[in-house]
Amino acid sequence: MHLGTSCLLFFLLWMWNGNVVKELNYWCRAAMMKSVRVVVVGAGVIGFSTAVCIVEALPFCSVTLMADKFSPDTTSDGAAGILFAAQFPDIPLQRQKHWFKDSFDHLLAIAQSQCAPEAGVMLSSGWQIFKEVPAVKKPFWSEFVIGFRLMTDVERKRFPDHKFGQAFTTLKCECSTYLPWLEKRFRKAGGQVEQRKVNNLQELSNNFDIIVNCSGLGSKVLVGDTQVYPVRGQVLKVEAPWVQHFIRDGDGTTYIYPGIRSVTIGGTRQEGDWRLQVDDRDTKGILERCSRLEPSLNKAKILNEWVGLRPSRKNPRVEREVVELQGRLVPVVHNYGHGGWGVTLAWGTALDTLGLVKQSLHEMAPQPKL
Repeated sequence: MHLGTSCLLFFLLWMWNGNVVKELNYWCRAAMMKSVRVVVVGAGVIGFSTAVCIVEALPFCSVTLMADKFSPDTTSDGAAGILFAAQFPDIPLQRQKHWFKDSFDHLLAIAQSQCAPEAGVMLSSGWQIFKEVPAVKKPFWSEFVIGFRLMTDVERKRFPDHKFGQAFTTLKCECSTYLPWLEKRFRKAGGQVEQRKVNNLQELSNNFDIIVNCSGLGSKVLVGDTQVYPVRGQVLKVEAPWVQHFIRDGDGTTYIYPGIRSVTIGGTRQEGDWRLQVDDRDTKGILERCSRLEPSLNKAKILNEWVGLRPSRKNPRVEREVVELQGRLVPVVHNYGHGGWGVTLAWGTALDTLGLVKQSLHEMAPQPKL
């Protein structure tokens, strides 16, 4: 073929709205993605939220969730699961707002659907009260919850030891129900589940192309993170169907959260404490403090006591790195360290994690040449 004719044909191919190029690029990437194996380590609310986001958004990938403990034996299972948050010091506020809003919108859609009872998600109204007026009267998440306002003088009279309060409607997500529901959703989308303890990333490098670390407190050993630490939380589940509104002391140690089948009362925030045994002194203190806020709890029947270790960190770790494992460069995406705000931020940080997985896929994809 004459050189000029070849150039003309190439030019026409290129100018043809780019459709051929786009089509080749699509099928090349699709074929590559179909063989990409992704593993998510961790079966708490962060792990399953992340796994669901990935498997539903990337159906060409093989996605496996791996953990040694599943519901009802995860830390998330005992979480009160009510949505509001503290502000992390070193993460841009706009990013934290996205995390909160994405999570709130996701759970609100469930609460307003026929799936609400099966998923364990409900709307919850109540008060957050403070013994002293806080420096920030309207926290960053106040624009996303429903009907946020400052409490009236009449409302505050119910809590004479407190000088300030906020009233709003938010969401409560009961993970003992929500996690099994997420697992069903994950499996339905083609995800695979494997119960296995992962001791190090090297164990996964031969069988998976992308590792997503949602191991929470386990990251201390799994990836050698010395910045993650436990904050021990002890709560009681009580039978008190007459309690309809949540009450939370602004110091975070005393709270009453009505749920679908019981009321969660707490709690403790003991940093660096690894004890998983129920402490009778903590139980007594919880009952006394909560009964001062809601005297009728003296009549409540205790259903069970629970202890969990919140996987805490100065700032959650939601980031990507490339690690050399057994001679291979493997993308590792981290999503852990949410402390007591795991349920609150789970879906938002899962979507961020999905974006980091997509970035890894883009870098792995072969570029077609014409």
